[in-house]
Amino acid sequence: MRFMILVKANADSEAGVMPSRDALDRMTAYNQELMEAGVLLAGEGLHPSSKGVRVRFSGDTRTVTDGPFAETKELLAGFWILQTRSLDEAIEWVKRAPFDGGAEIEIRRVFEAEDFGDELSPETRAAEERMRAELEERAR
Repeated sequence: MRFMILVKANADSEAGVMPSRDALDRMTAYNQELMEAGVLLAGEGLHPSSKGVRVRFSGDTRTVTDGPFAETKELLAGFWILQTRSLDEAIEWVKRAPFDGGAEIEIRRVFEAEDFGDELSPETRAAEERMRAELEERAR
């Protein structure tokens, strides 16, 4: 099972305040632990929303809005993608993250092809598998 771990933004991350050297060292050690355990697929921090945009879809209309965005509690500061045997295992890994209070993390399961059942045609399933294989090859 793959899980996306969503690290919610806070006032500091939205203000572009960079983590301390100690915080970066602890995060690097944590990421190393995830990697050595074989559960880390990806993980990155995100620039503040002031450097981002939102694209709103309404019928054929696409509206682009520049950041920053007002509701910090709805914004993200970073993410991990973990592959674990269960949600409980993902929770246990997240509980070990080196955050010192004030952080909020959301864990969401990533859809797998089999989750779509018969709605995913054999042709679309094959196309998805080809794309995944190509993406994995590019990452090497």
